Amino acid sequence: MTDLLYSDVEEDLRASVRALLVDRSPAPRVLARVESDETYDAKLWRTLAVELGTGGLAIPTEYGGAGASFREAAVVCEELGRAVAPVPYLGSAVVATATLLAAGGTALLAELASGTRTAALAVPFATGPGAPSTTVAVTGGRLTGAVRGVADALPADVLLVPAGGGLYEVEARDAVREPVTSLDQTRQLCDIRLADVPGREIATGDGAAAAVSAGLTAGTALLAAEQVGLAEWCLQSTVEYMRTRYQFARPVGSFQAVKHRLADVWVGLTQARAVARYAAACLATGDPDTPVAVALAKAHCGPVAVSAAEECVQLHGGIGFTWEHPAHLYLKRAKADAIALGTADQHRAALARLVDLPGPLVEGEAA
Repeated sequence: MTDLLYSDVEEDLRASVRALLVDRSPAPRVLARVESDETYDAKLWRTLAVELGTGGLAIPTEYGGAGASFREAAVVCEELGRAVAPVPYLGSAVVATATLLAAGGTALLAELASGTRTAALAVPFATGPGAPSTTVAVTGGRLTGAVRGVADALPADVLLVPAGGGLYEVEARDAVREPVTSLDQTRQLCDIRLADVPGREIATGDGAAAAVSAGLTAGTALLAAEQVGLAEWCLQSTVEYMRTRYQFARPVGSFQAVKHRLADVWVGLTQARAVARYAAACLATGDPDTPVAVALAKAHCGPVAVSAAEECVQLHGGIGFTWEHPAHLYLKRAKADAIALGTADQHRAALARLVDLPGPLVEGEAA
């Protein structure tokens, strides 16, 4: 049976990441950054990726990485979700890294491990289960086309672009990246335009499709871990507020209706942590149950995070609806994450196919 408990190493990693985020990315700083022109925190990302070494957690030691796994990377994602940190960890250290590992490894892996470069997979962040459709054409090693709504591409140095049945490395400076108004400004999306730019093929045919699928699967699994961290902050901050906020000479948290609402969030969070941990563990070991575990995690954790964020805003009362309070950042991240890499409904449908559940009856069919 898979051990879902956190190891001592994982707890130490969590403590280090949390201490960094408390010091370098407190809520007031994140609030100020999302109102600026530079929504990503490049200095925080460098500290996280280089000084703490989290950028290469899932990269083998032969490429200069830590030789850990996506299970440890999931702990980092939990903490980043807990702080809604504006860094491209999911896009570079998870999605792009998993894509490159599945493609057979390139020199870029060593650069990602060292933190000197950042990469992003050029597919729409809303891409659901299944291979994304290619919107970029390639002729003689030169790429032309556009990809809309890409996450973590704005701070990237290299883009991994599916095109013409292959997968190509493209220098980000050769592409036009246009920031778009995003629901979640702590992870701002952008549109990418390629106009006859050079690319280096790193995989082709089935190998390219498998590499892209591996990147999206890893991203989906660890996005669920991020949603767990987000929901945890929402519950913890709301409980703390309920203990100090008084109505009718009593702490608001002493009212039974409030207790029931928070208890429901706690139950959902506990279940979400279990399924997210299982998905990360399956991904780390290459378990055959990985597709089922990932679909289940994304289908369950998205609604839990949204519910926790909504309760956080509502139970904080008037202050929870202000721009000065960080609750709205968590609600926006929760809503955006619920759509990212496939909605809960899409993953439930994928899960049904994976376990051979019958589809809905068509009118006129016998049960």
